[in-house]
Amino acid sequence: MGAVPTVTRWWGSRSDPERIELYTRWSFYSLLGALPLFAVAVLGSAAEPVPDLAVGLFVAGAVATAVGGVLVTRRGLAAHRRGEPLPYRTVAGAFAAAGLMAAAGAWAFGTGGSTPAVPWSVALPLGTVLTACATVWTTRQLLPHTVTIGVLSGFAGHLDGTPAPAAVAQGIALTLAVIGVVLAFRFSVWVLDVVQETARSRGVALQLALAEERLRFARDLHDVMGRDLSTIAVKSQLAGELVRRGQPGAAEELGDIARIAEGSLREVREVVRGYRSADLAGELAGARSVLRAAGVACTVVGEDAGAGLPPQVHTALGWVVREAVTNVLRHSRAAECTITLSVTSEEVRLSVVNDGAGEAGPGRGNGLTGLAERLAGLDGRLSARSAGGRFLLDATLPRVPA
Repeated sequence: MGAVPTVTRWWGSRSDPERIELYTRWSFYSLLGALPLFAVAVLGSAAEPVPDLAVGLFVAGAVATAVGGVLVTRRGLAAHRRGEPLPYRTVAGAFAAAGLMAAAGAWAFGTGGSTPAVPWSVALPLGTVLTACATVWTTRQLLPHTVTIGVLSGFAGHLDGTPAPAAVAQGIALTLAVIGVVLAFRFSVWVLDVVQETARSRGVALQLALAEERLRFARDLHDVMGRDLSTIAVKSQLAGELVRRGQPGAAEELGDIARIAEGSLREVREVVRGYRSADLAGELAGARSVLRAAGVACTVVGEDAGAGLPPQVHTALGWVVREAVTNVLRHSRAAECTITLSVTSEEVRLSVVNDGAGEAGPGRGNGLTGLAERLAGLDGRLSARSAGGRFLLDATLPRVPA
C-alpha cells in the first residue's frame, strides 16, 4: 500500500515534457519487450510439429531482436534530442537479429502447406526493428522500408506454397499493418517534440517578460538620472573653473549642485518605490501579461470593484496578487488561473485559484508568511490550501482598516 503514494508522488514531481518522454520511451520498450511473447504465440499457431532447433533459433532470434530494438530506441531517442542520425552499427545489429528470427521462422513453419505463420514470422521482427528506428527516421524514410517488409513477407508466403494472388494480398495486408504501427510510434515522437518545444517557448516567454520589466526600470532610471547627472557634471566643471580663476560664483554653483543632487535622490527613491510597491490595478495588469506569456489562461473577475478602496488596501491586495502569481509560476504546472475580487460594505476579499498544483508541503513558505504578517497589520487574514490539484489563496481585509 505504501508504494502507490510513492509512485504517485514520483509521477507528480515530473514536468509535462518529462511525462511525455517517459510515456514515449516505455511505449517503445513495451512493444519490443513483447516480441518474444509474440514469437511464442506464432509458434502456438503452427499446424505441424516444429523442429526443436528451429524453435530454439526462432525464440533466440526474438530475444536478440528485442534487445537490439531496445538499444536502437534508447540511442535513437538520445540522437533525436541532439539532432544526430541513428548509430549505424546498432541498427545493423538489430536488423541482423531480425533477419535471423525471420529465417528461423521461415524454416520452422515452411512446410509447403501455405501457413500464414511464414509471412508473419518475417514481418514481425523486421517491423519491430523498423518501429524502433521511428525514433529518428522521418515518415518519408520509413515508408519505403515498410513496403520492402511487405514484399518480403508476401514472397516468403509464396515460396511456402501460397498462391500468388493470396501472397500479394498477404503482403499488402502486412504492409498496411506495419505502416500503422510504425506511424503510430512516429506520431508519439512528434508529440514529444511538440511538448518539449512548447516548454522551451514558455521558458523563453518568461525570460522575455522579466527582461522587459528590467528594461522598463532601467529606462525610468535613465530618464530620471540622465539629465540631472549631466547638469551636475557641467556645474562641477564650472565651479572648479571659477575656483581656479578666483572668480565669484563658485559657491552658488556648488549650492545648485547640492540642490540638484537632493532632487535626484528624491526622484530615484520615487522610481524605486514605484518599482517595489504593489498597486492592485498595476499588479492585475502585470498578472495577465506574465501568466499569458507563460501559457497560463488568466481570468480576472470584479476588477472594477476595487476602484474606491483606500490606498493601503490597494497596496496590500497588490502584494497578494504579486505573491500569488509568483507561486503559480514557480510551484505549479498551471493551465488556468482565476483572480476574483469581491467588495462588500464591510470587507474586501481577493481569491486566486489555479490548477496544476502539487501536494502542499508542511507549513507556509517565506513569501506567504510575510504576506500574512503584512495583512495582519491591517486586521486582515490570509488562508492557503491545496485540494484536488487546485491551489486557493484567499485574502480578506476590512474595507476601512483601523
